[in-house]
Amino acid sequence: MDIAAMSVVLSQSKVQQQAGISVMKMAMGIEATKGDSIASLVSGTTKAMESSVQPNLGANLDIQA
Repeated sequence: MDIAAMSVVLSQSKVQQQAGISVMKMAMGIEATKGDSIASLVSGTTKAMESSVQPNLGANLDIQA
């Protein structure tokens, strides 16, 4: 194999590797966004469930001495 052909093969390999890394970064970003959305949904649902189980908790404050 001559030097020119080897250079082309190495260049193509480098481009494929960079494309694979770019796709992986995009996938990781999407999954991180999904994870944040799920976490906020769960925390909101938990608060709603707590107030529905004990709806009067914290509604009144007795300050008599």
